Amino acid sequence: MWEKFFEDGERDIRATAPKEPSARARMVTERLRAMDEAQARSNGAGGKRRWGRSKPAAPPARPEGWRTGPAWQEMDGRATRRRTGWSVVGVLVAVAVAVVAVNPSGALSWLPGGLGAGSDTSDGAEGADGASAAPLAPETARPTSAPSKALPVMPTRERPFAGSPAVRWESGAEAIRLPEGKAKAVNGVSAASVEAALEGARDFLIASNLDHEVIMGAEPKKALALLDPLMKDYLAELRAGLRKPTVQNDPVWMFTRFDPAEVELVDDVRVRGRLTVEPVRGTAGRAVVKGDYTFVYAVVRPGGGEVARVIVRRVIEAEAVDPTRFQATDGHIWLADSNSEIGNDDCREGDGVIRPQFLADLEDGPMPTGEARDPYDRSRGLDEVAEECGVVTRT
Repeated sequence: MWEKFFEDGERDIRATAPKEPSARARMVTERLRAMDEAQARSNGAGGKRRWGRSKPAAPPARPEGWRTGPAWQEMDGRATRRRTGWSVVGVLVAVAVAVVAVNPSGALSWLPGGLGAGSDTSDGAEGADGASAAPLAPETARPTSAPSKALPVMPTRERPFAGSPAVRWESGAEAIRLPEGKAKAVNGVSAASVEAALEGARDFLIASNLDHEVIMGAEPKKALALLDPLMKDYLAELRAGLRKPTVQNDPVWMFTRFDPAEVELVDDVRVRGRLTVEPVRGTAGRAVVKGDYTFVYAVVRPGGGEVARVIVRRVIEAEAVDPTRFQATDGHIWLADSNSEIGNDDCREGDGVIRPQFLADLEDGPMPTGEARDPYDRSRGLDEVAEECGVVTRT
């Protein structure tokens, strides 16, 4: 019995003894360490970054009603376009190191050259294929917390949303749906006008963020056509920004646009959010339709294999009004307010497109020093975020 005890103990010790990492695993770890050091050395370097931007010009005030009603200028709150950008930098190195530590062969399969390809198919909490988890039910109210975090998993062309909460989100335009049930009159605004504003807000979000041609840099003609022609000056400003973007008039704060020479879109866009209707307090004949949606885009460089994800959150407010009190053009929306946040962008401004960051980008450019944020956290309002170039905690 003593002899069997010693034999079993020796066998268990050999089985549990730490193993020397393979040459390939050591090579990957060394490469990631070198990238991290290069990023640290570049900290504090110059570059154009989103640090405390000034707000663009506000949309015009809705014209006073034909018959009655106070002028817009007398009401509370001028509408504006606001925006916040977030970069992803050292967090990618941290995720990559974690993946190498937990699953060296899976990390090797992601690197150029396919080292160790096919040796792992785990997507952490999402299941074996990254798509087996049940889709989430539609969002009907603001969440109380951020989505839980799964084991870091490197996305691929075949599984671009692996390791992301978006793996369980709906795809495309069908994810932007009207509230359940028939529209109801609100604050003196007819049910028909409320429904028209809901449909207009939905169509604007789709045309601004899900139209493939617009995403790849085309002019958002459908979105512009939805805006009330009475917003003539505001429409002229948007078109001017599309023709010649500037820091103060950059179209990415209204329309999701990438440079087709730099990236290709992979798979459908994942979407999560909701449309709601509220009365405008203290003013009869006005209601506001609020759209709050997060869009997740998976992109690669042309011909490349590395997948990067960009997370864009848009909050818009479209007004529904009693036409006997306020001017309005049938079949169009009056955009009263908009707010945006872009995650995993290089923080340049004024060039009219979103420029995603890939792991290779970590070797160049300065490291942002702003607050770290979870771009998937829909429990907070965008008004709570400072206008600066911060760091996303995941993509």
